[in-house]
Amino acid sequence: MNHDFDVISAARNWRFKDVRKVSSDIAGEVFASDVLDIDELRELVSKPVWKSLQATIEKGTPLDPSIADTIALAMKKWALEKGATHYTHWFHPLTGYTAEKHDSFYTPISEGKVIASFTGKELIQAEPDASSFPSGGLRATFEARGYTAWDPTSPAFIMRHANGATLCIPTAFASWTGEALDLKTPLLRSIEALNKSAQRALKYFGVEANKVSSTLGAEQEYFLIDEEFYYRRPDLVMTGRTLFGAKPPRGQELEDHYFGSIPDRVLSFMTDVENQLYALGIPVKTRHNEVAPGQYEIAPIFEPSNIAADHQQLIMQVLKNTARRYGMVALLHEKPFAGINGSGKHCNWSMGTDTGINLLEPGDTPHDNLQFLFFCAAVIKAVDMHQDLLRISVASASNDHRLGANEAPPAIISIFLGDQLTDIFERLASGKGGSGKKAGILQLGTPVLPPLPKHAGDRNRTSPFAFTGNKFEFRAVGSSQSISFPITVLNTIVADAIDALMDAVESKMKKKMGFEQAALETIKETYAKHKRIVFNGDGYSAAWHKEAAKRGLLNLRTAIDAIEHFTDEKNVKLFSRLGVLNEREIHARQEIMYDIYFKQVNIEGETTEWIAQTQILPGALSYLAELSEIEVKSRAAERTIEQVVEATDALSDALEKLKAQNAELGGDEVHEKAHHMRDNVLPAMAEVRKAADALERILADKYWPLPSYREMLFVK
Repeated sequence: MNHDFDVISAARNWRFKDVRKVSSDIAGEVFASDVLDIDELRELVSKPVWKSLQATIEKGTPLDPSIADTIALAMKKWALEKGATHYTHWFHPLTGYTAEKHDSFYTPISEGKVIASFTGKELIQAEPDASSFPSGGLRATFEARGYTAWDPTSPAFIMRHANGATLCIPTAFASWTGEALDLKTPLLRSIEALNKSAQRALKYFGVEANKVSSTLGAEQEYFLIDEEFYYRRPDLVMTGRTLFGAKPPRGQELEDHYFGSIPDRVLSFMTDVENQLYALGIPVKTRHNEVAPGQYEIAPIFEPSNIAADHQQLIMQVLKNTARRYGMVALLHEKPFAGINGSGKHCNWSMGTDTGINLLEPGDTPHDNLQFLFFCAAVIKAVDMHQDLLRISVASASNDHRLGANEAPPAIISIFLGDQLTDIFERLASGKGGSGKKAGILQLGTPVLPPLPKHAGDRNRTSPFAFTGNKFEFRAVGSSQSISFPITVLNTIVADAIDALMDAVESKMKKKMGFEQAALETIKETYAKHKRIVFNGDGYSAAWHKEAAKRGLLNLRTAIDAIEHFTDEKNVKLFSRLGVLNEREIHARQEIMYDIYFKQVNIEGETTEWIAQTQILPGALSYLAELSEIEVKSRAAERTIEQVVEATDALSDALEKLKAQNAELGGDEVHEKAHHMRDNVLPAMAEVRKAADALERILADKYWPLPSYREMLFVK
């Protein structure tokens, strides 16, 4: 143990010099120093080539293949100067993680020499093996061909490691038959769908813009534990969460961890992470302790959603890689510890023009801001019409442990608008109009403290989809998942809602109604029809579940309940109509979601069985053997033996039931297997855990084989 912490201390001391050096240069040379963005390229290519690429990135004009060789040459030169020896097409397969295959820049030539080479053809397209990635039936296993295609809208970057660096080129990933096998392609399609719909509306508002895009800032929650404990917990290694663990005497009850003083080792780790992210051009802004002990958060500011999605994947990667340098492991699972808060990834979503207009900015007089009210009404309609899709977008076995647990939003999708905005819409719907509730000044009762501007309404942490000033915060997204699919869904449903509102507006205008009046009437009608989705109260309360049922809102409690709706006719028509996903791609994704759910729970079930059978049960029996050797009659010994026998038998009985359920997969089809995992394996695992956690509280410490919550949760 002492040796382990000596290693940790040495790692800390070794990194401190580097941290101090980098921190002093952040404002100058460090930020985006490992990113080849459009401004950096301007210095490396001719003006016509740069303008052509700029038009593709900023206006969405088709990429001109003739400029590829020039761009590739500039990329190679820049990357070699940065120390890169290899390049990779970096993509987002349907695993939810990222993938990369590295190729060397260097090609052998005659007489034992090499030459650095990278062509436009190699930039634009690569051919990774597609057979071993999830395809949901789009590709047979023996059909291996797949293509990665350069995404010029997301800049190339350098990823560094201890012995070198690699040029990473963001790409899309598709099958030989043309279907999307990744998360980026539908996201890019949804961004274009939103752009078209929003541009259609903005023409009537007199707003000129080349492009409208969704923007995103994704908060990332995570846990840190000592690496030593991690490797002594097979459940953490195999599944990312603890399958056993009695509630410790102290957890988050004292409410002393949230925003508390950050431990020195953790702060050093955070600083190192931030410096790496700064170099990658990721605008991280916030760091703090979260609610649970050992839990933390990092958050960037707004970016275009495609780039934000790439950056989110890099944030997770850097967190995990860097933690090891400090003798820790970063846990990104939604619920790594039972009995304390889990981790989410709050996605702060909005829409903006390339000229800098936030379409969800209410301004000082939101009641008079017709443009804001129009786009806000579109969001309200979208969320109400497509509650199922938003729930599906965050559906996973791991997120099921978090949603609705009085620490995260419920599985019921609703919108929090706040008092002021709700009042404005209610006044519009009733025909009253006017400003309604207003912001004020908060006096703190002493002249030494300044008066504070007060918002017109409070915030609501229990809402899955909350308006927070000039954006909506989608709070139900899980901490380990890619944000690409949730944002794809949001972009798509809002684009569809904007089109529906514009159809209504244009229909009214054909009847000789002016645009402003037509828009106002449409907003009123939309809110009146979809106001059931607005809820400003306590989303954790039992009363809300009853109220939501009365309103006819969906309550898809588990991932399986949600996933089965993905291929509903309305969803297939929606995605097909807007060109985001075709029917084959939707069915494939549903199949993959079932498959991942089944495999995750199957791994958890078998890991639970293995640990209970080979570690916990033998420990309990060894303790019983020791107790049975006590010759002195003692009420304490008798009570302890009785308790251990009872708990050990309960564990053994529960374990036999779990073994039976693990052996029975529930059918041949993947959805049948997924249902079996939910309905039979998870309850059997819960019974094993209940018995094991009871044993942990009565076994002698030396016989309990796993590091306890008490040991793991308080990282210093």
